[in-house]
Amino acid sequence: MPHAPLDPVRLTADLIRCPSVTPEEGGALRILEGVLSEAGFECTRVDRGSVANLFARWGERGAARSFGFNGHTDVVPVGDEAAWSVPPFGAVARDGMLWGRGATDMKSGVAAFVAAAVDFVTMTPPDGAVILAITGDEEGDAVDGTRALLDWMAAEGERMSACLVGEPTCPARMGEMIKIGRRGSLTAFFTITGVQGHSAYPHRACNPLPAMARLMDRLASHTLDEGTAHFDPSTLAVVTIDTGNPATNVIPARCRATVNIRFNDTHDSGSLTRWMQDELDRVSAEFGTTGEMDVKVSGESFLTPPGPLSDLVARAVERETGVTPELSTSGGTSDARFVKDHCPVVEFGLVGQTMHQVDERVEMAQIHQLKAIYASILRDFFA
Repeated sequence: MPHAPLDPVRLTADLIRCPSVTPEEGGALRILEGVLSEAGFECTRVDRGSVANLFARWGERGAARSFGFNGHTDVVPVGDEAAWSVPPFGAVARDGMLWGRGATDMKSGVAAFVAAAVDFVTMTPPDGAVILAITGDEEGDAVDGTRALLDWMAAEGERMSACLVGEPTCPARMGEMIKIGRRGSLTAFFTITGVQGHSAYPHRACNPLPAMARLMDRLASHTLDEGTAHFDPSTLAVVTIDTGNPATNVIPARCRATVNIRFNDTHDSGSLTRWMQDELDRVSAEFGTTGEMDVKVSGESFLTPPGPLSDLVARAVERETGVTPELSTSGGTSDARFVKDHCPVVEFGLVGQTMHQVDERVEMAQIHQLKAIYASILRDFFA
């Protein structure tokens, strides 16, 4: 009996109905495991900590050629449910749109690459392997998600020759953007400590606030770089300055501030950390305060240079959409920052205008179009 193509819209709806608010699995991976197992994929749950992950492979382990897809089924919280015009996990189809949390980010992307992979291996079994690495921890801390899958793959001898992450990448029009890299991201938490005192006698105190203000001005006023061939200039944003002081006649003993840096390939987290520590030490010496800094690195910047992988994806996008995609490194972070240590990786997915919003929704026609693009990529890769 001929194989009936797998409907990616129906699969997206099934996934939306799973309340998989990170890190809850919500039943989403169980649905995918059932679909993939029935199609002949060897499926393994790679759960770590409180996070559920799924690895699925069609074909032999260690195949000379293997194409991988990476994505996530966890979603952000719904926010004010009363503000939604539809049930957040109802998967309502209306006005050509499919509505619900995760419709755009990124249950539709997962459904599209699963449907494309299932149809491909069923109808035209390739000489090689197709691998799907799907996590439930992209919207959270991202410690036990794709990282856990890659750790397990390394231990088990599983390997992708190339990988596509199915995150939404198109700003406004389907097909307009492929991500070939991402900026790095770090957050620095500063504490400057002085001596508390009466505001009428400032000479008896050591006020940490002017020191913090000077430090934040120096950091924010500094030009990190002018951009590079594939990246916009790096940015530093002061996101909070706090003393927790409710009194107007007290100079506080302590002040805290936080900055977030999105950096290109001019820098790495180590060089930026050393620069900020030098500025903190300089201010501490000037003002007679003491300073501490704690840095959390979300990911380093990376670039998959334009070449065979981006060309492969761009050809498929143009073939199915008629749009020539831009190769970009814009946006925040994604799990591609982990995959890049395993194999060449790019990202391509739907228009992301409503991701994380109330009434998140996606054009159902775009889901079918995305499946066609992913199927085209698989055919060309194994041709």
